This record gives sequence, structure tokens and C-alpha cells, in this order.
Amino acid sequence: MDKIIVTALLLIAGVISSVAVFKNMYPVITQSTEAMAGMERRTDERLKSQIQIVHAATSGANIVVWIKNVGSVRNIGADSSDLFFGPQGNYARVPFGAGTPRWGYEIENGGVDWNPTTTIKVTIYGYGAPAPGRYFVKFVLPNGVSDENFFSW
Repeated sequence: MDKIIVTALLLIAGVISSVAVFKNMYPVITQSTEAMAGMERRTDERLKSQIQIVHAATSGANIVVWIKNVGSVRNIGADSSDLFFGPQGNYARVPFGAGTPRWGYEIENGGVDWNPTTTIKVTIYGYGAPAPGRYFVKFVLPNGVSDENFFSW
């Protein structure tokens, strides 16, 4: 009889322990699964997002850079992107919108979205006509995808 009671108590303790472990581990497993799914979505977005700096030129006191969406998805948040520009070895981030220098953009090829195969025209204002030399430009999308190039004037 003692063996039956001990076995029943051990069985009850085992079930309670299993429930306690499951109850504590389930939220961790759920969070881990959500984190992995989120990381997979971001990685997929980065793989499908690609840009290419096509050309740069001067336009009076402004610099114009054309950037093409060569990826397979629409790029969102061009105004939240980072632009770096300057002479080789002495470049800096140029803010979007206000201030001097600053940059703005317009979508070429018509439309209102930066869709695949669409080019944006980025204008850097207030930088002045660049002196002859080699210049660096880098454009970074909010998701981290970037392209960079050197141009000479």
C-alpha cells in the first residue's frame, strides 16, 4: 500500500512540475518565435531592397545625385534615409529638409512612390559648387540598405 501512495504522490508531483515548467517556458518560446519571424521579415525586406547610385552632377551651386531602385519592392521613407557627401576623406552626413546644407528629392519617371525601376533625383542644397577633386556620396535607406560611389569634378 505504501508503494501505491508513494507512486501516486510522485506522479502528482511530476504532473505539477511538468505544468509549472510548461507555464514558465511557453512565453519564452512564443517570444522567441515572434523575434525569429520579425528577423526573417526584416532580412527578407533587406534582400529585396536594393538601390544604385546612377550618376552625380553639379547644377549651379547644388549637387544632383540620381538613385535608382533596382530591388523588387517599393522603398519607403526616402526622407528618413541618410545621405553622406563630401570630398574624399572629409565627408559628412547631410540632413534632410531644413538647414544648410540640406537635401531633398523628387521622383523621376512620374508617380508618387519609389517603386522598382524608379529613379529619384536627390538635390544637395547649400553645399556650393564643388572644387575639382574626388567626392564621396553614400545613400542609406531606413532598413540599412545602402550604396556608395565616388565622383570626380
